[in-house]
Order: sequence, then C-alpha cells, then structure tokens
Amino acid sequence: MGKSRVPIVAIVGRANVGKSSIFNVVLGRQEAITAREAGTTRDSITARAHFDGKDFWLVDTAGMKQAEDDFELSIQEQIIEATDAADVILVVMEAHVGITEEDRRVATLALKSKKPVILVVNKADQQPGAKTSDYQRLGIKDIFLTNVPQKQGLEELFDKVASILPLASIKEADDRIYVALIGRPNVGKSSLFNAIAKKQQALVADKAGTTRDVNRTVVRYEGREIELMDTAGIRKSGKVEVGIEKFSVLRALQAIEQSDVCLFLMDANELNTQLDQKIAGLIKEAGKGIVIVVSKWDSIASKPDYDAQQEALNKILELEKAAELPAKKRLSKTEKIKRAKAMASSEVNVEVKDPFTRDSIAPKILYHFQFVPFAPLIFTSATTSQNVSKLFDLVLTIKKARERKIKTSELNDWLGTCVDKHPPAGLKNRQPKLNYVTQTDDETPTFKVFGSHTPFLHWSYKRYLEKDLRDVFGYAGTPVRFTFSEKHVGHKHGVAEGKDPKSFDWKRGLRAEQIPNRKAKYAKANASKKNRDNKKDTATT
Repeated sequence: MGKSRVPIVAIVGRANVGKSSIFNVVLGRQEAITAREAGTTRDSITARAHFDGKDFWLVDTAGMKQAEDDFELSIQEQIIEATDAADVILVVMEAHVGITEEDRRVATLALKSKKPVILVVNKADQQPGAKTSDYQRLGIKDIFLTNVPQKQGLEELFDKVASILPLASIKEADDRIYVALIGRPNVGKSSLFNAIAKKQQALVADKAGTTRDVNRTVVRYEGREIELMDTAGIRKSGKVEVGIEKFSVLRALQAIEQSDVCLFLMDANELNTQLDQKIAGLIKEAGKGIVIVVSKWDSIASKPDYDAQQEALNKILELEKAAELPAKKRLSKTEKIKRAKAMASSEVNVEVKDPFTRDSIAPKILYHFQFVPFAPLIFTSATTSQNVSKLFDLVLTIKKARERKIKTSELNDWLGTCVDKHPPAGLKNRQPKLNYVTQTDDETPTFKVFGSHTPFLHWSYKRYLEKDLRDVFGYAGTPVRFTFSEKHVGHKHGVAEGKDPKSFDWKRGLRAEQIPNRKAKYAKANASKKNRDNKKDTATT
C-alpha cells in the first residue's frame, strides 16, 4: 500500500445482509438507499470516511450472487473490481441465517486477494447467544458481531480497521465544482458519466431505472476539481413507485440542490417532452447553472431510408390518382418528395441526420425551452466521445459567471441606461421609479433594486432588465434573480438593524398607523344603534 495513496475499505457480502446500513452508519448520513428488498444496491458507491484520525475511501457494493443475465454479470464484475482495488475487505453475513454457500463463496473470493479480511456477523440481535467461534469455519481470523440499529460492535470493528490502515488524509479543494447529471430515465446519464470519468464506474443497461444511488467521481480539469454526480432518472410523480424508486428520485433532487451546475440530458430520439421541460424548470427554480445536453447523438440515422421514401412516394401517387384531382390541384414533384421523406421518417420513428440536422433541431429545442434562454445547447455521444470534453469548458464558464461580482457603480450606470432607454411602466395608476441597484452575496447571481412603487412594476419590465443585464455583463448558463425593495421603507440601504420595516397599504396609500381600525369603528356604530333601539323600546312602554 503506497504511503501517498488513500486506502480503500470495501464492504462485500451476499444480498440483503446489511452492507448499506453499515455504510450509512460509518458515514453518519443516509448516503446509500436501504430497503428490505434484496438487490437494492446496484452500483458500487464510494464515499469519504473518517475514523480515529484517519481518512479512507469506503465502498458499498451490491449483493454477490450467481449472474443470470448480462445485467447481473456487470453488477458482479463491479464487486470483483471493488475487491481488487480494496486494501481492507469487510465480508458481511447474517448471524441468524448461519453460513450459506454464498457466504463461503464471498469469503473465498476475499481471502484469495491476499489482503486483510474481516468477517462482520451482522444482525446479531436476531441470534441470542451467538459467538464468534460459531463462524470460524469460513477461515477468517478477525470476526466481529454487530447490530446496526443499536450500533453494537461497530466501534470495535472500525478500531480494528483503523489499526490496519496507514495514516492518510483526503483534502478537498475549496473551489471544487459540483456537477449533477439530471434527466429522465434511460437518457444516457450513466454512459456520459463513464465517458467523462474515463472508467466503467456506473452501471449501464437498456432498461430504465438502472441507477438508484447517486454515483460520484472527481476529475481535474485546468487545475480545478470537478465532482460529477450520476443520478437516477426522474419520472412523472404519478408513475414513481413507492419505495426504492421514490428514494432514488429524492436523491436526484438533493443532487440538484447540492450542485453548482446541472447537465440536463435529453435523448436525441425523444426530444422536448413535457417532463423534460418540468425537470429544466426544477433546475431553474433551484437557481443552478444548466447545460442542455442532447445525448445519444450517434444513434440518429446518418443516411435516409430510400426504400421507405420510395414506398411513401408510391402511396402519394396512388392517392393522387384515386382522387382524380385536376392538374392545377396536384402536388408538385418537389412537394411530393418532401412529403415522402416526412412520411418515411415518421413511420420508422428515426430522425434522418445530415450535416444540417443539428441546425434544424436546435431551434425546435430552444423554442420548447424558452424559459431558460440562457442555457447553452450541446449535442454529445458517450459512445464516440463527441463533444464530451467540451462539457468541461462549459462548466468552468458557467461557474466563473456565477462567481462574478459587479461593482455597484457599474450596476447603477447600467440601471440608469436601462431606465433612460425604456422607463418603467406601472399598474393601477402607479408610476414605479428605480433609484439604484446592488449585488447580493447569494450563490445564484442576485441583484437588489431600490426604488418606489416597485410592487407595481410590470413583469415584462423585470424580464427586460434581466435580458439587458445578460447582454451587458454576460451570465451565460446561470439564472439571474432580481429583488425589489422600497427605498423609503426603513433604512436607506434596506431595513434598519433592530427595527421592523413599516408595512404599507398600497391599495389605500396609507401606512399601518394611518389605517383606521375598521372593526373598532363598526363596533362603536353597532353599540350606538343598539342604545337607540333600547331607548325607543323604553319610551314606547
């Protein structure tokens, strides 16, 4: 084990023995999804762990079993890779089940690696009177009985792990950029993740829902650390199943909140769906940078299907002949060929790609995503690595834009120019006036505008300010927020410290202390009327 390398501890075992539970307890957070269903974990999840003054990488793996198909085989291959890379291997089994054939196979695999192996007999509370000597038949010397819910035996276990590991520390750069891959299921997030990381870390399969946990890896580009987060696909809320998928989607939404920039992926064969627009809206509302990535660009047909086009053209000629249309109403030869190409493309559901395909598709995408006009658009292919490296440049550009701070004097000059070009219009006979603007310290670029009658500022004027700000100062790829405050309310720079802002009734133009107490007024009037009625009754009597 090299002194400079951070050691790796891998947790292996058959399915549903509590590996992910141990993983979460050591980290002190719910990093991996846990459920009673066997096979919950699929990808090998790596996270930074710290114990007894030592840092190490902790790896949670899927349950080991006989592979029944290619998908299961890829999962088992990941387990073997994690075992080969580990410096210490924790073999987990269940106390109340006893030693099974699968446990023997896992123990044999671990011992063959010639690395320190520790046997963790989990769920010891379900086997009263269990002893470490009962499990020595597996041939592992160090055995610990654990119970995750009560955290029994875990401290002793990792005391032993720490005694084996060398002293090491994991230093994270303060300026690390967090990038999340977000999109619908099966749009190519894991494939792109592997292509960027240049290793087969995330599972890839044709079926949707392959990824469950958030997969992470760190890459360096132009001196900056970029942490990539591969997330589960987000489906419509009504189609999300209760249980594992629900937690997977929640993890994906948490990744959006944690990220600085989101790579929003769409399948080149299924663009501009309503769910795509909703996901992009979630990223915008979170105030994160966004790049619209059209994935699987290599899957678009590079040549038109001439047989299908000829068949479609024949149908058009037959229909025209059957209709017995006059010569003036018949389609021209060019129009017939154009319609035949469209019919052939729609029948086989394949977009025909030529050198001008991107230029024809891009405007359609931008039309459906008008609410994020600042988002750059890029076409990629994880298979051919087309434009994959350009994603790093876009991420750095967006991060730089999000960190940009503009001097207040420059902002006020810009605001004055905007107002002179296009004075603000108001509502309800109110004329808003914008005096000055400052930039706040929020993570999302936010600008606070002071003025009068700002609540009556029309929404279109706010959009005009944002567009002009981007034209002058940039901020490509990131949302920009504007907040408006009344200059005369409280302190000149906002609300005076230690004082509550005075409320203002804009409908009547009165401050709170000037608004009459209507309830008291009506109560007094009702009391006077009641007294008069009583006097009349007395006089009549």
